[in-house]
Amino acid sequence: MGNKYLFKFGWDCGRQGDVEGLFVATEKEVEYAIGRKAYFGEILGKHSEVYGDIEEGDIAKVDIDPVAVEEVAKHLGSTWSGYNPLHYLRYDCKECGDSLPGEEMHSIVEDNMVCDYCHRKED
Repeated sequence: MGNKYLFKFGWDCGRQGDVEGLFVATEKEVEYAIGRKAYFGEILGKHSEVYGDIEEGDIAKVDIDPVAVEEVAKHLGSTWSGYNPLHYLRYDCKECGDSLPGEEMHSIVEDNMVCDYCHRKED
């Protein structure tokens, strides 16, 4: 699967505040997230509706040895602080076009994803 690294995520949401996080992932997982939609909901207060596309520069690799990252991740998991944007990615259903979180998709295969509802209709 590849080495896991520590990454820093940050969005400036203007007067509402900032969304930040330190998380562990592979370079491939982060590359996959670039250009994808993320929906955080009302994390900065009522009616804040934080969402957008993950862009180059929103996520930066922290220069720490991957062996050290792996060791600490055994104790802290994949999200060390704040928000892990990989947990908030949205995927478009090829059947109905709805944009949903990964756990509501039947098959997460790039460019060929179907939501659970459409999958059940096909059966």
